[in-house]
Amino acid sequence: MIEFINVEKTYPNGTAALKNINLKIEQGEFVAVIGLSGAGKSTLIRCINRMHDITGGQLNVDDVDVSKLRGKQIRKFRRRIGMIFQSFNLVTRMSVIKNVLVSFVPDLPAWRKLTGFFTKEQKIKALEALDKVGILDKAYVRVDQLSGGQQQRVALARTLAQSPDIILADEPIASLDPVTAKMVMDDFKRINRELNISVIMNIHHVEIALEYADRIIGIRQGEIVFDGESGKVTRDILNDIYGGRTDEWKSSAEETPAHVR
Repeated sequence: MIEFINVEKTYPNGTAALKNINLKIEQGEFVAVIGLSGAGKSTLIRCINRMHDITGGQLNVDDVDVSKLRGKQIRKFRRRIGMIFQSFNLVTRMSVIKNVLVSFVPDLPAWRKLTGFFTKEQKIKALEALDKVGILDKAYVRVDQLSGGQQQRVALARTLAQSPDIILADEPIASLDPVTAKMVMDDFKRINRELNISVIMNIHHVEIALEYADRIIGIRQGEIVFDGESGKVTRDILNDIYGGRTDEWKSSAEETPAHVR
């Protein structure tokens, strides 16, 4: 379980990114965090794995106070949490399988890090992760020969190889075309259901968030203004989340779920 208790985050320049955040996210939930750019969406999810430190309150993951972790404790803690970025963060000149094997590097002894030697078990686990996202046949292809959607799947496979309990995704489909984006979201949803991995996703595409996530968290100016089931999101709620900026969430009638039209 992830629990925010009166969490605050203020940056050194004085910007209050998060204000009095109180949340509980249970294991296995699929949560989409929505709101305007700069509302605090990325900050919220990046506090969970200590990419950002909170400046007030308490953040617990399975009863562990994240802010009290130090050094090796942080590295060990992060092994349980996969992170997916918009930019994929892949080494494009390397093969797909080598990019997935990178997930094992923190656990390797120094000599293996230097030689790039991985065990048979690690290679099998990497191939299994690629199979789960449907690109096993691309294992020995260079990443720069793949499409954007395939590259995002490599990033997802790399995360799955570390056997996480939680996947944090920061705008994972922002650079993908609509068809490819839905394919990648199908992967996230299937992994969430089949492996009971919690997925917390910062996403700009409201219609996709409503279609795939079980729960929506709406943030405006660092504060939670909505937290509930995706099926309960209405036009008025979206207007509140986006401060009346309907241009930021409206989609075509074909894409927008009927209950918010």
